[in-house]
Amino acid sequence: MIAFDTVTKGDVSPGLLGFLVVAGLGFALYLLVKSMRKQISRIEVPSEAELRERKGADTAATTTTTPTAP
Repeated sequence: MIAFDTVTKGDVSPGLLGFLVVAGLGFALYLLVKSMRKQISRIEVPSEAELRERKGADTAATTTTTPTAP
């Protein structure tokens, strides 16, 4: 005769609690990624032209403010 109950008394299954823990971790990960994307989108990265302009302004400022020796 084929047994319909394949789980013996010694077997342990995760059950509802295991599912809820995994589902909670998945939901927390979703919220974390959503927040991280929002924070990363707020970062302002200067373009290469702005960097070159800033570097040129910095070198011009250092050459004009450098004191000359007598």
